[in-house]
This record gives sequence, C-alpha cells and structure tokens, in this order.
Amino acid sequence: MWRIAGGSGDGIDSTSQNFAKALMRAGLDVFTHRHYPSRIRGGHTYVEVRSDADPVRSRGNGFNFLLALGDSFARNPQEGADTVYGNEEIKPLSENLDDLNEGGVIVYDEGLLDEETLERADLDLEARAQENDWHVYSLDLRGLAREHGREVMRNTAGVGATAALLDMDLQHIEDLMEDAMTGDVLQANLDILERAYDSVREEYEVTHDLRVPTGDHDEQQVLMSGSNAVAYGAIDEGCRFIAGYPMTPWTDVFTILSQHLPKFGGIAEQVEDEIAAASLAVGASHAGVKAMSGSSGGGFALMSEPLGLAEMTETPIVLIEAMRAGPSTGMPTKPEQADLEHILYTSQGDSCRVVFAPANVRECYEQTRAAFRLAYEYQLPAIVVIDQKLSGEMRNVDESFFDREPNADPGSVLTEEEIREAAHHESGKFKRYQHDAENGASPRSIPGQKDGRFLASGNEHTPEGHISESPTNRVAQMDRRMSKLDSIREELDDGEGSHQTHYGPEDADYGLLVWGSQQDTVFEAVDQLTDAGESVKALGVSEMLPYPEQEVTDFLESVESCLVVEMNASAQFRGLTQKELGRFGPKLNSLLKYNGEAFEPYEIVEGFERIVSRDAAIPEGTKFVPAAGD
Repeated sequence: MWRIAGGSGDGIDSTSQNFAKALMRAGLDVFTHRHYPSRIRGGHTYVEVRSDADPVRSRGNGFNFLLALGDSFARNPQEGADTVYGNEEIKPLSENLDDLNEGGVIVYDEGLLDEETLERADLDLEARAQENDWHVYSLDLRGLAREHGREVMRNTAGVGATAALLDMDLQHIEDLMEDAMTGDVLQANLDILERAYDSVREEYEVTHDLRVPTGDHDEQQVLMSGSNAVAYGAIDEGCRFIAGYPMTPWTDVFTILSQHLPKFGGIAEQVEDEIAAASLAVGASHAGVKAMSGSSGGGFALMSEPLGLAEMTETPIVLIEAMRAGPSTGMPTKPEQADLEHILYTSQGDSCRVVFAPANVRECYEQTRAAFRLAYEYQLPAIVVIDQKLSGEMRNVDESFFDREPNADPGSVLTEEEIREAAHHESGKFKRYQHDAENGASPRSIPGQKDGRFLASGNEHTPEGHISESPTNRVAQMDRRMSKLDSIREELDDGEGSHQTHYGPEDADYGLLVWGSQQDTVFEAVDQLTDAGESVKALGVSEMLPYPEQEVTDFLESVESCLVVEMNASAQFRGLTQKELGRFGPKLNSLLKYNGEAFEPYEIVEGFERIVSRDAAIPEGTKFVPAAGD
C-alpha cells in the first residue's frame, strides 16, 4: 500500500488517481483512501493506494510505502512556542510515520524537507528507521523537476522514484500522461519521470523487498468513486434535474451531475442555499421531471422544510446526504456516520420516506437507481446516505457492471385517458389523494394533463386536494401515507435480490453488524478472524427505512452475540436496530469510532475480541459499548 502526502494544492489527489489508474491498467485491483483538511491550500493531506492481484475492498492495516513531498503551502514552516499549528511544512512526513508498517519504505523530498528542517522538527528519523527497519531515500524532487521542467512537476518525479523502487514498468504511467497532456508540458513530464526513475536505479541500492504484484483482468475496468456511481445511477434512472449548493463532501456528486446532465438534455442549477435547492427539485418533480438535490450535515438540515413538503404533497424526489463529522461545521472533510437519526426523522411530523445507505461503488449505483424507482412509484422522498469516505474513495469496477437499461418511467403517473376513468368527486374533481389507494400511492397527474388535478398543499387535505382539518380525513390520509412503507417493505422482501450483504460462514457463532461505508472493512476483518480460527460472520445493512426486520432477525437469531460497527459516538444504528428489534438488545455490543478516521481491519479484529473476552483491550481511538444488561 502506497501513501503520497503533501499539502492541499500540491496535486496529491490527481497524482494518486493517475497512479491508481496505472496499477489498474497493469491488471491489479485498486482501492484509494483520501485524507484532507478543510482548507483550499496548505495543510497536511494524503491519499493511500492499495493494490493487489486479488480483489481489494478496503483500507489495509497501516501502509508500506510513503512518498512525502512536504507541504508547499504551509502556513508556518517553523517550529516555535508561539505557533498554533506547529511546523506544517514537515507534517506530510512526520504525521505519517506512526502508521508506516515495519520494513516499509520512505521517500522524502529533500528539496523542501532538507537536513536543517528535519533537525528543527526533532524527528529522530534515523533512529526510528533503524528501530522499524524502514528503508529511507532522500531525493531532491523539486530540483530535478526544475532542471527538466517546472517545480510543480515534482509529483511526477516522486512517481518516477516510486516506480524505480518498486520495480514497476513506466509504460502505463506514460500512457496516462499522453492521454492527458500534449506538447512541451507532456515532454517535460516524461523527461522528469524517466530521469527520476533512472536516478534512483543508478544511485541507490534497493535494500527492501517491496514490489508491485502482477495481475490480469478478465475484462475492461473503470476507476470510480462513490460520488461517480451515485451520479451515473441517477442519470441511468432518468434524472434530468438537479439543484444544489456546494458543501463538502456532497459537492462531488453535484459537480459530476452538473457536468453530465446537459449532455442528456437535463438541467443543473446552483442556487443561493439548500432550502432553495430542495424546493426547486420538488417543483421540478411536481412538473413531471425526475429530480434530485442533496447536501451534507448543516446544509441537509436546511432542507427539512421542503422535505416535509414533499412528504405531505406526495411529490417524489431523491436527496443525497453525504455525511461528515458534526455537530455544526464540525470537521468538514472527515468521515463520520452520525447523521443517521437526523436523516431518518428530520422535518415536521411523522416521517414517510425511504432511506438507503450503500456501502461501496456498486451499491451506490444500484441503490441510487432503486431510490428513484421507489420514490416515483410510491410518491415520496428517497434519501441516499453516503459519507466523506465513500464519496471520495476510488476502486476499480468491471465496465460491464454498468451495462444496464436506462429507465425514464415517471412512476405512478396516469395518462389522460386513465385520468378520465379514475376516481372523481361528485363535483367532477379528480381525486389526487384518494383515501383507499392500492399500496398507499394515489396515482397522480402532471400539470398540463387534461382533467388532471394539480393542487399540492402543505396543509392536510381532502382527496381532491383542498385544505381540511377533519379528524376523520386526517386519520385516513395519514394512515394511507404511512402504509406506503409497509408496501415498500413487502416489495423489497419479495424482490429477486436483497440490498443487504451477507458475508462469512452461515453457521458462525458470532456476528458483526455494519452499515454504510464501513461494510467492506468489516468483511476484511471477518477474513482475518476466520483465518485466526474464530467463528464469525457479518451482515451489511443498506435499507435503513423501511428497516429489513426479517433479514436482520434471522441473522441475530443465528448468533450468540453481535458487534455493531459504526463511526459515531452514540451508536445510532444499534439504536435503530434495538428500536425495531428490541428483544435483541442483550446481544448487541458496539464498536464505535469518531475521531475523523475510518476503521482499519485490525481495529475491528481487536474490538471483536472484546465480546469473546471482556478483558481484551480495544484499539486506541475506538470505544466499546457492551450489550444492554451487561
């Protein structure tokens, strides 16, 4: 696993993506994980790229190779008593050493991180390297870049040095450069890449045993993030309108759709705030267009009122909530799963919505499509919950996975002929909100249709759409709207496949329960525990509302005890499970993490040991909460 570290604005993200693409084109499975501060320029940022010939589904335990470029935009390049943030210039080196595995490789840019800088930071790098058997290579990457092009090309020099130290062929990297550049810029980057590669091969004796593995793909691969998959799923399911306001990490989905929707005759609008964004999407959907909006944290909170309006007027809409660490502004660029209760219950009155929490790129695509289908069939909001981790991590997927038929079906919309045959009031008015609608969804008409009915009041209303405070009407309308969730649950249970994912041996004694972006990390932990002789399996849950009671019940009945893994401080998914399935409270333990970092497999392995032995220690940065009654 390779980690490139520098400052925001140093091109760390784009360099890592190209490196990951090169490995993918070489026949390997890849997975990336990014860490960045909430600043435009400067501040320690890194991206990990994990690769293997076998499938790679999550972060690993630590990493093996560090390319430390230093922070070119550091607010403070000096260490002193009066500095709040310390020596930022050296943090891409100093703050990554604790996670570097024994026997790992360090390449640092002595063009910025010179001997004086290292001494001032008091890293004691030489002693730590000897203690951990690290192999350290200092290279003047900036000097080499200036000599053959421009200093900004230092990342290219770093990649060339990496390739030389890992005995990696440059061909795929050069091909990517040729795809993205032309002329003098291309030639300068090729020169720098090859010069760095040759310099390392000529000047250094490679003393480590790290090498790039060899692999081969059976079919064409694509590299994409959860944000890409959500956006492409929306387009394939017929979404042609999006409104939004930028907010990390939701911005990725919004940007991708804004770039692509016009190609399909769609419209993307950036508006003044999230209230306007959700309201525009509700209006577009009312007019007959498949529409979506979204935000993160506090921005989604502003959507509470239009979300309630969509529920009361039964206007279908899909919203994306890309979670980040809160409350308030919190840590805007760090992952957390603490918005679950907010998403389930925000807005006025009782909630009538569908909530999906996909766990990986494939699920992001499929469940976004499912969200649109259910929203437009049952006339209610559907929310897709991702987080900063899933939003930005990239992995390779078979290109054929996306060979699906598009779906422009507007859902339960009547034709003009059907409207004439539908239920009408004795006055002749079409019953848009009839009390006894099959499956809870009363078929709707679209503005402009002859004999249709287009009232959409946020007040409680009669079947014809007129405001009403009749107790009898209120109960009838409320019961009908809520019955949609029962119909949806029945449809999901009777479907060909499940949105939940089972992993591990069916007859295992212990269980791991997880939701969202931590799922595949938990699955890797199951592999490690199984190899160690433990009897354990896992269930990844994606359907938050309506909750998959039977499937989770079957899982929990089959195990002696269960560990619920999630990234928040209040065990929100465990709380939801106990709300829906209270009798399993004594079986549910929690492993929580809320320090702004995603789980690594070893943390889950060690956390699991706590339910086997109450005396077992848990990893630093995590919290264990025992089952009810313990």
